[in-house]
Amino acid sequence: MIAETVCSAVAAAGLGIAAVTAYRKRFLTAARLAAYSLVPLGLVMTGVVEWAADTAFSPTAWAGFGVLGAAWLLFMTTRAVERRSGGTRKERRAARAAQRDAVAPAASAPSLGPAAARPAARPESKPRKAPAGDDFSDIEAILKKHGI
Repeated sequence: MIAETVCSAVAAAGLGIAAVTAYRKRFLTAARLAAYSLVPLGLVMTGVVEWAADTAFSPTAWAGFGVLGAAWLLFMTTRAVERRSGGTRKERRAARAAQRDAVAPAASAPSLGPAAARPAARPESKPRKAPAGDDFSDIEAILKKHGI
């Protein structure tokens, strides 16, 4: 009852301010003020204000919001776990079986997948140096210089 009275008073005050603004030849601003001031009156007339007041002071409604929050939390948790683990148990088992049977031991190159379809790497134009493990003379010289 109090909320309806306050909303009606706000609407009346807003319409009064809109009338004064229109008197000052600022019609666009006055129309906007009138629109804003009619919103609380419309909410009272449709019953939204009464519903909101009943919901705000109802322990049953707050318990319902709590249940909805718990359901949402469970739903999101299960989706996150499912994404991390890769699906249901049947899906994981089917994926493992498909992976095992994907390539036969004597398979040709096209059946090996996209990695085998790539052309071989081009040979380098520079001659390769000897592997690093063969020549440690530089390192030995540095170590002897420092007394190690």
